[in-house]
Amino acid sequence: MEQYIMKGGNPLAGEVLIGGAKNAALGILAAALMTDEDVVIENLPDVNDINVVLEAISAIGASVVRIDRHTVKINGESIHGVSVDDEYMRKIRASYYFIGALLGKYKSASVPLPGGCNIGSRPIDLHIKGFRALGARVEIEHGVVMAHAIDLVGCHIYLDKASVGATINIMMAASLAEGQTIIENVAKEPHVVDVANFLNSMGANIKGAGTDVIRIRGVRRLHGTEYSIIPDQIEAGTFMCAAAATRGDVTVRNVIPKHLESISAKLTEIGCEVVEFDDAVRVVGKPNQTRTNVNTQYYPGFPTDMQPQMTVALALADGTSIVTENIFDNRFGYVDELSRMGARIQVEGDVAIVTGVERLTGAQVNAPDLRAGAALVIAGLAADGYTVVDKIGYIQRGYEDFEGKLRGLGAAIEKVDSEKEAMKFRLKAG
Repeated sequence: MEQYIMKGGNPLAGEVLIGGAKNAALGILAAALMTDEDVVIENLPDVNDINVVLEAISAIGASVVRIDRHTVKINGESIHGVSVDDEYMRKIRASYYFIGALLGKYKSASVPLPGGCNIGSRPIDLHIKGFRALGARVEIEHGVVMAHAIDLVGCHIYLDKASVGATINIMMAASLAEGQTIIENVAKEPHVVDVANFLNSMGANIKGAGTDVIRIRGVRRLHGTEYSIIPDQIEAGTFMCAAAATRGDVTVRNVIPKHLESISAKLTEIGCEVVEFDDAVRVVGKPNQTRTNVNTQYYPGFPTDMQPQMTVALALADGTSIVTENIFDNRFGYVDELSRMGARIQVEGDVAIVTGVERLTGAQVNAPDLRAGAALVIAGLAADGYTVVDKIGYIQRGYEDFEGKLRGLGAAIEKVDSEKEAMKFRLKAG
């Protein structure tokens, strides 16, 4: 079983290059199936979730050619069925994007209910509501979502909450529906805008992505394209919080600073120095960082995917901070692990009361999900002594070469899969 082992206490310093946005890439890869022409996607992150989706795309008959580590060419002309294998879909949450893509193109889809991280209830009722409004018949039987339509017809859809997944899924299906679809109370996250821009580059007619209302005029067919995915907002934010927690000085490059404004604002509030450039952000941690309050919200609010990483920084700040989780109902699963390292955090429902401590100490901890796993690594890098993080498969789902990028910033960290390798690291690290 692979683990991360690290020796903490070194402030991170230097520059790190941010890869393509995983959450955008998952939607874009599914949307690439909606044409019978070649689609070339660049700046693709090489992470486990992406590789699982590419395997699933290949399994239904589409052509998948890895041009290089971060570029893929997909052609959906040879797709031989609209049923996606459960083997792939149980591993990732974003399996549901295949429903919108296949339903739009073929008017039929059969996709197992999704898996992914255990961070609370994430029903797909809004997705189903949208598909039914477009004219599809949708049933769930034996854990499989089956959607079929004679024709998809544009309509007016109001989402009860600004769901990223439902917004992208309905947007894909509506791109090949007859007439105009208007979706209100949509998600405005950067990866929603990126998927809309990708679909438009294929010939779709989508307007309003990034605002509260998206208007889609259905087209008869989509064509091939070449497209580069936006930088990953959450990967960038993770390294920003790592700089804060370790009192380091890190410049994250290949980013869109506007996408990071809510994170930059909170780091500034606790006393970090944050400097924005055209395509980079520098975070300088300070010795006496102080408390603040964090409320997770839909974009442009503070991202739920950054809540665990920010909590680690607050655990080492002076004073008592309040972290309120408004998106998912089970996102504090990492708190017990942090407590093993000396953090003082009390959870009451969807609120965590974080009383800052002077230092954390190394311990053996388990990553309960993707972002919490990254947060525990940050804690280990800031702690005294050695920390071992188990179940790092979660982390590898969303971070490319995480340990390598951290080593490039001066971290003492290795990925090991045996006690012998762990002992070797301890001897080398001293």
